[in-house]
Amino acid sequence: MQLHELKNTKKERIHKRIGRGGKRGSYSGRGVKGQHSRAGRRLRPAERDLIMRLPKRRGFANKEKRDKEMVFNLGDLSLSLKAHANAKSPVTLTIAFLKEAELVPMNYRGGVKILGMGEVQVPVVVDGLKISKSA
Repeated sequence: MQLHELKNTKKERIHKRIGRGGKRGSYSGRGVKGQHSRAGRRLRPAERDLIMRLPKRRGFANKEKRDKEMVFNLGDLSLSLKAHANAKSPVTLTIAFLKEAELVPMNYRGGVKILGMGEVQVPVVVDGLKISKSA
């Protein structure tokens, strides 16, 4: 068998060439105006329309929904803890306590983490806050 003797098993589909004169008339079955009547027309893919409808990441509308985590050192908290300290019981440190001491804004919805830089002379119980190992 030689290369010039090879034949394709599938038949090639011949597309009709419309609009070259002949029996179809001036508009060639395409209608008068519009996207479908033009030469080389392509419909826009549906995937592209979906991508265009998606909100993009930049700008005011895509602001983060949660506030960032606030970080406090033990040294920062020592003054406000001394003011609320009793000789009998330890001070319970919560987000409500920090809001009351005006260290955290009242409308704050994010988390709080306590780091271990500085010292506290008052006994403290931490409730519902993240804490580092050094603290």
